[in-house]
Amino acid sequence: MTLGQIVFKSLRQHALSTAVTAGSIALAAGLLMAVWAVKAQSQQTFTQVTGGFDAVLGARSSKLQLVLNAVFHLEASPANIASEDFEAIRKHPAVAFAVPIAMGDNFRGYRIVGTTPDMFAVEYAPGRRLTPLKPGRLFDPTLREAVVGSFAARKLGLKPGSKFHPYHGLNFREEEEEEHEHEDEYVVVGVLEPSNTPADRVIWIPLEGLQTMSGHAAEKASEISAVLVKLRSPAIGAAMDQQYNKQDDRLTFAWPIGKTMADLLDKIGWFDRILALVAALVAVVAAGSVLASIYNSMNERRRQIALLRALGARRRTVAATVVFEAVAIALIGVALGFVVYLAILTAAARVIRAQTGVVLEALSWHPVLIWAPLVLVGLSAVAGLVPAIKAYRTEVAEHLAPAH
Repeated sequence: MTLGQIVFKSLRQHALSTAVTAGSIALAAGLLMAVWAVKAQSQQTFTQVTGGFDAVLGARSSKLQLVLNAVFHLEASPANIASEDFEAIRKHPAVAFAVPIAMGDNFRGYRIVGTTPDMFAVEYAPGRRLTPLKPGRLFDPTLREAVVGSFAARKLGLKPGSKFHPYHGLNFREEEEEEHEHEDEYVVVGVLEPSNTPADRVIWIPLEGLQTMSGHAAEKASEISAVLVKLRSPAIGAAMDQQYNKQDDRLTFAWPIGKTMADLLDKIGWFDRILALVAALVAVVAAGSVLASIYNSMNERRRQIALLRALGARRRTVAATVVFEAVAIALIGVALGFVVYLAILTAAARVIRAQTGVVLEALSWHPVLIWAPLVLVGLSAVAGLVPAIKAYRTEVAEHLAPAH
């Protein structure tokens, strides 16, 4: 028999322990690859999502809160700012253009954001703007019309011609539906093309429509939540940061958006490290299961090993079969591990998209897809050395003697 045939026969004879051990390797490989891939993609994606803007101007608060609220449509707005503040920054010589937004309402849990048509003129990525699918169009800023992000439209079942009543507040509770429902009725005139950005989770309406909606305080009709700013040159951002954040105590200028998100990811980096540590420990335990599985079966294999030796097999050949068996189990496990990896990453991507609108690619390449399987196969080979040494030391005469 060849070395491969011997290994295959042993795997088949111990099919149950092989399946259980390969399963533990699969879980370890899948978890290890998924943790690193989600971490890497999240850092890259969240720091690149800017909506096409360089900064956010809002009421005095943390930069992070402003960015999460105005760009990612998470958190609550710290406070409103006056329309005069918008006009001042819009006319600032360093500003290419500025877009006001107002929020405070939702429709069944999806945020309604008031803005101007300028929002749809901004390139959120090179050559890409928020554009309605056909048939469809952008809202008329003087009418009660709405344009819906692709993800929100799919989840809410909205399409051009659909009508809805907004609800007051950012959170939706079905038991309070009638109490918080506005009298105003809006008609959907367009659904935006998927952008894989937080804009996909938003219902966009005219700015004035949200400011003057029934149930909103009349004295706040001219106020806005924040201003999204595009600078003429990124180098000007530092001067404006100084102007608003050091010399002004009313407003906050969150610049640059990408760095603000990077600071957040750095602050929660400890969580990533804990997940990585857990994944590494799972990998070590999985390699240990290979050792235990093969080592515990050595007693019943001793006669088989003695027969191989009697037929001319060398000690090192017998030892090699044990190591190769450990490697074979690991290879089966890491192959199944890619299935586990895709399942974990797909589930994580689905949750992240539902909560933030940001899309992670399950099939995106990452070096972990190479080094993690190699590490697990290497650990399994090392684990196989212990039972291999035991096989190497097996005495032929002792185990070929007839049993009494």
